[in-house]
Amino acid sequence: MAILKVARLGHPVLRGPCRALSSDEIVSAPVRRLVRDLHETLREYSGVGIAAPQVHEPVRLALIEFGEDDARYRTRDAEPLRIFFNPRVTVLDEALSGFWEGCLSVPGLRGFVERPSKVRVDYLDAEARPRDLVAEGFLATVCQHEFDHLDGTLYVDRIADPKRFAFDEEFARYHAEPAAED
Repeated sequence: MAILKVARLGHPVLRGPCRALSSDEIVSAPVRRLVRDLHETLREYSGVGIAAPQVHEPVRLALIEFGEDDARYRTRDAEPLRIFFNPRVTVLDEALSGFWEGCLSVPGLRGFVERPSKVRVDYLDAEARPRDLVAEGFLATVCQHEFDHLDGTLYVDRIADPKRFAFDEEFARYHAEPAAED
C-alpha cells in the first residue's frame, strides 16, 4: 500500500470528466491496489472522502469513510468505508442542507455550500455488484462532494456567497459553531 500524492486546485486532472470502469477493471489487481492506496491516503490526510482524480487517476471511483463525533464536521454519525464505482446520483429531496466543506485538493480552505439534503446513489461495489444507497444530511453532502470530482467540479465552484469562504484558521475563529456539550 502507498500514500498517494494529492492533486491540488489548478491541476487539470481535477477539471475533466472521468471515465467509467468496466466490471472486469473493477475486480482487477491494479484497481484493487488503487482502492487500497486511496483508502490509505484518505486516512493519512484525515479526510472523510476521496475521489480517484484527486490522486491523478481520472476514473469514476470514490471512497467515503468517517467516524463518530468528527469534531471538524460536527457529526455524531459514523460511516463505514464505502467504495463507489461509477456512481449516479438522483435527488430525492430538493430541500437544501448547508455545510462548511473542505477538500484535500484545496488544502487550508473551507467554504459554505448548500446541496440537496437527500439523494439516492446507484453504484457498483468493489466486487462490481450493483448497489444503492439513500443518503441524507452530512452523508448526502459528502457523496455529492466526492462525486462532483468525477465530473471535474470542486466545492469552490458551488460556493454561492464568496463571503462564506475562508482559511481554516479564520473559519475556526469566526464561523465555526461551538461544539455541543454532552
